[in-house]
Amino acid sequence: MPNSSSPPLKVTIGLFWHSMNSDNLGVGALTLANIEILRRAARTAGREAHFLILGWRDPRPDYLTAPDIEHRPFRTRHLMRPGGQVAADIARCDIVFDIGGGDSFTDIYGFKRFLTIWLSKARSLAAGKPLVLSPQTVGPFDKWWSPPLARAVMNRAAFVTSRDAPSTAFLGKLGLQAEILETTDVAMGLPYTPPALREDGKIRVGLNVSGLLFNGGYTQSNQFGLKGDYPGLIREIVSRFSTREGVELHLVGHVQSEHIAVEDDQRVSAELAKEFPGTVLAPVFASPIEAKSYIAGMDFFMGARMHATIAAFSSGVPVVPMAYSRKFAGVFGTLGYDHVADCKTDSNDEILARIEAGFADRDRLAQEMAQAMRGVDARLGAYEARAAQAIAALSATSPRRA
Repeated sequence: MPNSSSPPLKVTIGLFWHSMNSDNLGVGALTLANIEILRRAARTAGREAHFLILGWRDPRPDYLTAPDIEHRPFRTRHLMRPGGQVAADIARCDIVFDIGGGDSFTDIYGFKRFLTIWLSKARSLAAGKPLVLSPQTVGPFDKWWSPPLARAVMNRAAFVTSRDAPSTAFLGKLGLQAEILETTDVAMGLPYTPPALREDGKIRVGLNVSGLLFNGGYTQSNQFGLKGDYPGLIREIVSRFSTREGVELHLVGHVQSEHIAVEDDQRVSAELAKEFPGTVLAPVFASPIEAKSYIAGMDFFMGARMHATIAAFSSGVPVVPMAYSRKFAGVFGTLGYDHVADCKTDSNDEILARIEAGFADRDRLAQEMAQAMRGVDARLGAYEARAAQAIAALSATSPRRA
């Protein structure tokens, strides 16, 4: 580690599958939160961080700009080609942290998607760069070709970080030899502005409606195999809470896309706001931090976008996540929080009963979350400390650029 009196060495950190302008504010939350963690880790290691954000090209403006953040988006075809911008950007990195979009390192989306997410790791390693898998859900790898390819890159990583116990167990069964660190979703640490004190007596209830689920998925025919009628469930929730005395219902989008209508929460929420007068339509947010700050002003929250519910959970808002994939149970279950409705196995009546129970008992939910957040702090602290070790282990003879 450098002498405390000398200027810090700059460390260039590549962040693969992060985004500074994704319409999916969950991906944005992962990005901004991981930057905060790794900035502190670099400081602990006596380095000044400079970040290269390496991910898909998206059309909306960046959430924010900062002198230590360079947004270097690319098209998938550029990752497939040798040389070019992607190779040049990897060459600039001293170390690469790959978050795989949170849950994309799997074969369930087909070979092309797997290969794309795998190639970022393979190319970083081929360029001689230390590779870290940031906290994420890993797997499943059910095809014959995916386990050996996944093992090949992960076994060469400096360390692999899972964000939940099922992923940790899966990595063990996969026969991984690399160091595995179990933490939690980094978005738990996303900063936000706490709400101002209110004295109007209203109970503010937030509902995130997934546009993707409402539209039946990309196939528009219940692609995710939900047990009940999701649009019917949502209308019943809105009807109940929008007419409940003393309650103000807010419809909060977390994927806000002008360009991909089937994914867009905002369009669906706007239509519901028209259908049910008296509901409050949350705005289009400029950043995940703005979204979390809005959600933090709720007294109770529910939703099917996991990172909208993580925003509630980590800001102390009692929440009932409405799961449609195993990642929900993994992240929340690992923290000992079991107030999760499962849209794939629960009927609409069962989901409504769980939501009503959570709303009625929201003070107890808040206490359970406060207890769980102590574990969150310890888990994210362990990731930050291990990242600092990895950064400190970089060659001290690298050029002084700060």
